[in-house]
Formats: sequence, structure tokens, C-alpha cells
Amino acid sequence: MFVDKAKIFVKGGDGGDGIVAFRREKYVPEGGPAGGDGGNGGDVIFRVDEGLRTLMDFRYQRHFKADRGVKGRNKSMHGAGADDMIVRVPPGTVVIDDDTQEIIADLTRQGQEVVVARGGRGGRGNTRFVTASNTAPEIAENGEEGEERWVVLELKVMADIGLVGFPSVGKSTLLSVVSAAQPKIGAYHFTTLTPNLGVVDVGDGRSFVMADLPGLIEGAHEGVGLGHEFLRHVERTRVIIHVVDMAGSEGRDPYEDYVKINDELRLYDERLAERPQLIAANKMDLPDAEEQLTLFREQLAEAGEVAVRDIVPISAASRQGIQSLLYKAADLLDEAIKSLPVEEEPALEERKIFRLEPREDEQDFTIRRDNEAFVIDSPSIERLIKRTNFGSHDGIQRFARILRAKGVDAALRKLGAEEGQTIRIGDFEFEFVERV
Repeated sequence: MFVDKAKIFVKGGDGGDGIVAFRREKYVPEGGPAGGDGGNGGDVIFRVDEGLRTLMDFRYQRHFKADRGVKGRNKSMHGAGADDMIVRVPPGTVVIDDDTQEIIADLTRQGQEVVVARGGRGGRGNTRFVTASNTAPEIAENGEEGEERWVVLELKVMADIGLVGFPSVGKSTLLSVVSAAQPKIGAYHFTTLTPNLGVVDVGDGRSFVMADLPGLIEGAHEGVGLGHEFLRHVERTRVIIHVVDMAGSEGRDPYEDYVKINDELRLYDERLAERPQLIAANKMDLPDAEEQLTLFREQLAEAGEVAVRDIVPISAASRQGIQSLLYKAADLLDEAIKSLPVEEEPALEERKIFRLEPREDEQDFTIRRDNEAFVIDSPSIERLIKRTNFGSHDGIQRFARILRAKGVDAALRKLGAEEGQTIRIGDFEFEFVERV
């Protein structure tokens, strides 16, 4: 089964908690703080593996969670950081954030990586909070929670040459003749529901990957029929072979079919109209095919396309003209590859080239009224709450000091907050205490 779309949940590992500890050694009076930091949580990383061809594995496992960091230890020992979780994906995978629909990464090369969910930072132990006025702090931070999100994976077939055309024009038969692929072939429309890939040996030392793509119909660019499920894969191909039933075996007009298919490609993506295209005039072994081909050439000339479209008469069933088609296709592919900009392979230390930008500790906040309560909206303060151990008096005092330093207390007073009124930050509520 071919699976080219999947929705999965990813979560980076939580950071390990820092701890409060003190040296308790014989002959070391007043040993001082010795609580270590927690380790960082693991990242969830997608890595391209050329051995994969589908997203089938994601039908059975939809949740990927990295391990959390190890808690800090006494004697100022840090907890170990968790290993990253490596998730293998096939080349051609596009990673999309499900909430924003933003493309996170387009993974095409072997070994290419992207961090899709970062692990949380480990919490700091009490050795980090020693000051001249507080030489024995009982403060330690909780580990930061790892990022979590739903992402959509879309697989766009990585093929050098794609076969396009209306249903039942002979694309599957052509692929089966020129490669070892064995696509399903039937005398009815939409026999091919998913792309089939085959490696084609041209015979002169050259080879390429060819994709038999599901048949198009009018309105495909709007999602009609197989619509976007098909067009997604055409984007990847460097050369298009447009297979036309030149015999008009189902009462269709070859030129009309040719125009409609190209219109659908252009309406979906203007760049597809500029893709090198070769016309395979198929079913030339059937009656009336020669007359139709002559008319087809005349119609192309009237439309001014005779110079930009190369027509190769073939019969996939009898293998007539197949070798000539392969030579021309390989030549077009060579030209297309030469015209591509040269991409340098990333250095080993730069392989995470799509890593998300680190979050900034935002200092801004907004305050609004919710009936009698004041609600503070601030991502940075919400993260601070999650890292604060409210079971410690020193931890509570530190939290209050940070809010005052940010100007939260002054802003609340300015808006009319009074002693004892409820202040809400995320899921956390406390009473406002007036301080002069």
C-alpha cells in the first residue's frame, strides 16, 4: 500500500528538575549548596532515509515522544541529557505544522534532518542561586516542558520523469514495458490510484526513475477526482512525459485532452507549464492513429507549440518507438539537471539545517480584566511558572522578585488592582499583595 499523507503528534522530552542539596561531609562544616542541574530533554528529529518509500509506518504509530532529562544530583552533579529521538522519513517528505499550516521543512536528501520538537531545558539546582546575601539558597527550578505539536507529513514522489495524461491512455502499460515495475493495469478508468515507481535503463549507460502517476481529469487543480493527490507528485519530477491516446479509442479528441491536461498543470502551479515536456503519442498500432497524429501536429503548429513540444509516436502494447522515447527523455533529463543550481552538501555540524529558531525569553506582557480578576498574558511568565518550585519559600520569593522586576506589580497597581484581588496567569491563580 502506498501512503503519502499522515498526521502525527511529536513531543520533545521534558527537562530534568534541578535539586536542592547541601554538602553533608564529615570535617566540612557549613558545606554549602550542592544541588546539581537537571539534564536537557531529547529533541524529536526527522531524518531522511532513502530505504523508505512510503509513510506507511505512520499509520500504526502516530505519537512520538522523546525521553526526559535526568534529575540533578547532590554533590553538584548534573543529570544526564536525554538522547534525541530519530524518526526516519522517506525522501520527498514535506513537514507541515498542523495549526499554522506553515511548512517546517522539505526533506529531499539522504541524511537531511530537521528538529520538529525541541526538548526542554533542565532546571537549575540551588548551586546556581548563591548570592552574597543568600549563601545557602533553597531554590531549584523544575525542568522545562518539551515542545509539542501536531504535524502533517506529505510525501511527494521523488522521480526524475513523471507520466501524465488522462485515465486509460496507457501510462501504466508504458511503465511496465520500460522498467521492472508491475503496476496494476486494467481496461477501466483510475486503475492506478497511487503512484508507481520504476527504474528505467536507457541502454546507453544512462538510467532514471520514472513515475506512473494517477490519471488527471478536468478540475483536478481544484481537487476534483484524484486532484491534489496526483498533482502533489508532479511537482517533484524534472521532466514530464505527456501520454496521449492518439487513436482516440474512447471517442476522445487527442488535442483536446492534451490542452486540458496542460491547463490543469498550469492552474495548479505555473511552474509546471515550464517543465520540459515530451509527448508520447500512444496506441499508434490502432486504426486512425496516423490520421489523428497528422491532425494533432497541425493543431500544435496553429497554437505555436510545434517548436517546444517533441512528439514521439509509440505503442506501449507492441513496444513500437519505445527506445526512441527513452533516448529523448534521457536527453531532456540531462539538460534539466545541467540547468539546476549546484547545491553544496551541508557540513556535518550543519546538518540540522532546518532547525527551528530558539525561542526568545519575551519580556512583554499584557493585562486584562476578567470580571473581578486580572489576567496576565505572557508566554515568558507562563514558562517561569512551570519552572518554579512553589513548594519552596525561596522559590516563591524569587518568582515575586522577577515579576516586580518585569514591572508586573506596577502595571497591576496602575490598572487598579487592590490587596487580595485574584491574579491569573495561565492556569495559576494567586492573590495580589500590595508592596510599597
